[in-house]
Amino acid sequence: MKKLFVEFKEFAVKGNMMDMAVGIIIGAAFNKIIDVLVKQVFIPPLSLLTNGVNFHDKRIILKEAVLDASGKVITDEVAIGYGILGETMIDFLIVSFTIFMVVKFMNRLRNKSQDVQDETVATPKDIELLTKLTKLMEEQNNLMKTNK
Repeated sequence: MKKLFVEFKEFAVKGNMMDMAVGIIIGAAFNKIIDVLVKQVFIPPLSLLTNGVNFHDKRIILKEAVLDASGKVITDEVAIGYGILGETMIDFLIVSFTIFMVVKFMNRLRNKSQDVQDETVATPKDIELLTKLTKLMEEQNNLMKTNK
């Protein structure tokens, strides 16, 4: 049991678990933003363009609901909710486009930070050391060529 606890502690402290937890929390919050964006910003104008059609209610009814004499539902209707599918697809497109833009921005920042000639951004130490090592190796190779 102690060994298991030690392994879990190493896993948690390494940052993998914390990075994952932060990603999940931010993802959940981001999902709420996208949900509101789709339902409150994009769907109303689409509904207006289609003469007030509520996409959430759009469905193909395969079997009508069965009601008793008092109006109580005996058997639920069977329907394909293609309107909800449309909303979900819009959600997906917005999320995927937003993630694409964030990744594109992050890649640009990473590429800029790894450019050793760019003085405006601090170069990470590992890239700086590799660049120096490469220059030293090139100098050594040039010296060896001239000594032959």
